[in-house]
Amino acid sequence: MDRSTRTPPNANHPAMAAPPDEAVSIAERTARIVASQSYRPADHDLDFLASDSVRGVRLALDYEKTELQLQEHHIAHAIVVFGSARLRDPATARYEFEAARAATHQSPTDPLLAAAEKIAERLLERSRYYDIAREFGHLVGSAPDGPDGERVVVMTGGGPGIMEAANRGASDAGANSVGLNITLPHEQAPNPYVSPELCFSFHYFAMRKLHFMRRARALVAFPGGYGTFDELFETLTLVQTGKMPAVPVVLVGREFWERAVNLDFLVSNGMLALHDRELIAFAETASEAWQRICDWHVAAGTAGFPPNRENR
Repeated sequence: MDRSTRTPPNANHPAMAAPPDEAVSIAERTARIVASQSYRPADHDLDFLASDSVRGVRLALDYEKTELQLQEHHIAHAIVVFGSARLRDPATARYEFEAARAATHQSPTDPLLAAAEKIAERLLERSRYYDIAREFGHLVGSAPDGPDGERVVVMTGGGPGIMEAANRGASDAGANSVGLNITLPHEQAPNPYVSPELCFSFHYFAMRKLHFMRRARALVAFPGGYGTFDELFETLTLVQTGKMPAVPVVLVGREFWERAVNLDFLVSNGMLALHDRELIAFAETASEAWQRICDWHVAAGTAGFPPNRENR
């Protein structure tokens, strides 16, 4: 037979079949290869996706998923609300204070219990801010559509306390609201008043902050701690340095804020320009906070803001 017409040997040819013992070995080797990490498709390889070398990809995904979803739901304008997760509704704050007081009565010489009772008492006093935040959320949620049919929505960190109150107020008004939650070592569940299709979970604070600012038409900060201060001062820095367009910044509760941050001290020591101090306005009620925002936009000539009821 001519050499060129011969059938080429292959593994299926009887002459090329492996002995039984060798066939088992080949199957085991193949199974190990298929099970190896290197063989996993990149988008299914969680170890690879969690590695340092692909952090840039994770940052992009953290941004892109939320951005596409917000675009899909036509979310273009947001009033961002910050404040303490520890500020409960008055009924819950009252219950926690009574529990702390009962514990102190059981052990009146325990200094830690006495301190806890004092803190619970102060949190009860400040629980009024929960009601103010809820009313504010309702005001924003009740605002009519803008001239192009776009709504202004409440946007919070999606957690408990003041964030819950603002989302709850919007829900009371039958309006959608956004929650930008984040995974933390102590698990933070989203509050139940965020619109399900507009509740997001971030890994990176940086991407979460970016989404807060991208659609912000105002920032309203209630009394809070490190997280609230972080978001507040980052916003002020971005506005001060021209990295983002100016927006109204309203602090609710002048007495709290002037004790927590001495802006006059910063100005008098040359650490802050007087005109930068004017980036902040104060309010005591929900309606006053909303009015500050509307007045600011009227003065700035912002198109379509505040929403006019005639545009319904």
